[in-house]
Amino acid sequence: MLSDIFPTGFHGVVSPGAGVGSTVYVAGAGPVGLAAAASAHLLGAAVVIVGDLNAERLAQARSFGCETVDVSQGSVEEQIAQILGEPEVDAAVDAVGFEARAHGPNAQEAPATVLNSLMGVTRAGGALGIPGLYVTEDPGGIDQDAKSGTLKVRLGLGWAKSHRFTTGQCPVMQYHRGLMMAILHDRVKIAEAVNATVIGIEDAPQGYAEFDQGASRKYVLNPHGALDGLQPV
Repeated sequence: MLSDIFPTGFHGVVSPGAGVGSTVYVAGAGPVGLAAAASAHLLGAAVVIVGDLNAERLAQARSFGCETVDVSQGSVEEQIAQILGEPEVDAAVDAVGFEARAHGPNAQEAPATVLNSLMGVTRAGGALGIPGLYVTEDPGGIDQDAKSGTLKVRLGLGWAKSHRFTTGQCPVMQYHRGLMMAILHDRVKIAEAVNATVIGIEDAPQGYAEFDQGASRKYVLNPHGALDGLQPV
């Protein structure tokens, strides 16, 4: 958890200024998104909302106190308004990246969808944390722009709302000791939040296949049995 996803999720909520009493929307309920949601709770957020298309992953987010938005079921703004009484949050996190899909059932790949959606749901003067991966080249991209990492982002909307954006690789060691201490002193149960599931090295291909299909688990390889008998915290 400390080598990657927890610090990355934490960076995703620290960078847009989530803190005590804030409202936070996390786009994406994969392991990094769930880690971001757990981090928002750790930082004292009043309400943490997680959005995704995957019902199992949304259920995992609810298991540790998050509100959820099913982005296949209509407007994100309207669903957030039903939770908060207003359609905007203080801070938003893109935990999806360049493989995002448009909202709605059977939606196609749309790399800029999450970024544009987050600008719509983030209040004026708010900020976006972008730990989701974006690339300079994507040979499998849906069009020529996507293949070169060129996104059709509504920068004018972000400018008009005076948004701040923070993206790039997480500085893991900046957060490492603090998050370790939070785990050791029971301030956060990150393995439970991301549904950490230990598997042997022989089960790695199956684990990758299940994760690719949207399994709501963070698989942890245990090639030498060092984790046998341990409980997630």
